[in-house]
Amino acid sequence: MPKKKILICDDEIGIRESLNLILKDNYDISFCNNGQECLGLLKSGQEYDLILLDIKMPKLSGLDTLREIKKEKPGMKAIIITGYRSVETAAEAINAGASDYIVKPFNSKDIIKSVEKSIG
Repeated sequence: MPKKKILICDDEIGIRESLNLILKDNYDISFCNNGQECLGLLKSGQEYDLILLDIKMPKLSGLDTLREIKKEKPGMKAIIITGYRSVETAAEAINAGASDYIVKPFNSKDIIKSVEKSIG
């Protein structure tokens, strides 16, 4: 059975590397640096089971990217990752269609649990 595909969209290479180390054994991982690149990959026909989106990125925020994704692919699963612990931001992410919300710094158990909850 092929591995499920996850797109990690974060402008910080350290976060992308950390998420890759946590998830690469069980999932097929791809990367992009910002929301515009993420939308470009999706529009080019790339298919993913889950997108991990940083909330604060240059060019297009994670929330704005998520809203655009949901217009085109309403069933797409996405988890918002942020360095800001805020009830308002969490509510905004969930209202925009995120399946979960993770605060940095995160631990591997939280990431795995959230990903498994979102896509199994």
